[in-house]
Amino acid sequence: MNAIGLLVIILFILMVFVGGGQGIKAFLGLIINFFVIFILIILINWQFNPYVVTAIMGTIILAVAIYLGADNSDVADTAFKTSVIVVAILMLLSVVIQYFGQFQGFANENSEELEGLSLTVGLSFSHIAMIVMVISILGAVSEAAMAIVADLNEVVQRTTDMTSQSLYAHTRIIGGQILGTAINTLFFGVLGANLPLLIWFVRLKYSLAMFVNAKLLMVEVVTMVLGMLGILLSIWLASWFVVRRYVRQQKVGINNERDI
Repeated sequence: MNAIGLLVIILFILMVFVGGGQGIKAFLGLIINFFVIFILIILINWQFNPYVVTAIMGTIILAVAIYLGADNSDVADTAFKTSVIVVAILMLLSVVIQYFGQFQGFANENSEELEGLSLTVGLSFSHIAMIVMVISILGAVSEAAMAIVADLNEVVQRTTDMTSQSLYAHTRIIGGQILGTAINTLFFGVLGANLPLLIWFVRLKYSLAMFVNAKLLMVEVVTMVLGMLGILLSIWLASWFVVRRYVRQQKVGINNERDI
């Protein structure tokens, strides 16, 4: 057994130990999403429209991650609706960023790895760069949406007589906490993954201009910024959906009391 297989087994055991039945569902969701990504690669290789394929597969990944990771249908529905809207916005934004930034393809630092290989693969590297950006932000968006909706739903259930102004105050407090931790997770994840590259740049005495124009580094930075923007939009939009539903339920309750 190799190291990856051993780590997968350890992950499964820990997910079952911590989450029980919900942990098994979450692990199953990981396996399903792995095959969804594999199907996405095949469809792109078969020259299907990359925008349509990315939109469909991204929606499937969000649905699997959210509905297999939540035990409350209301929470899952709100988080899924939020995630789909946010990812659609970020997908459009990634197309614009890719058009002006031209992050597709490989950089000079990849020359040694690509030696002896052909780049005439018949695929648009611009489309591939867009797909990578979108797929990379799905986890951050769905996680932020699930976290804020679940926390606010818990607050509403425990305080049934809470005013809408008080709920808005809770959204700011909880949203700020989630925003800080999620953005730090993204930042240190990108920093850790690219630390060898940064050390290499420093040892080669890259100037600041070369740092800023390094394609390998800028792709990661742009993806990280898109993820941070996705977290921010998810928290804001999910909070708005929860508060709107709560206000509507309050109005329905008041009308029912008047009818009685």
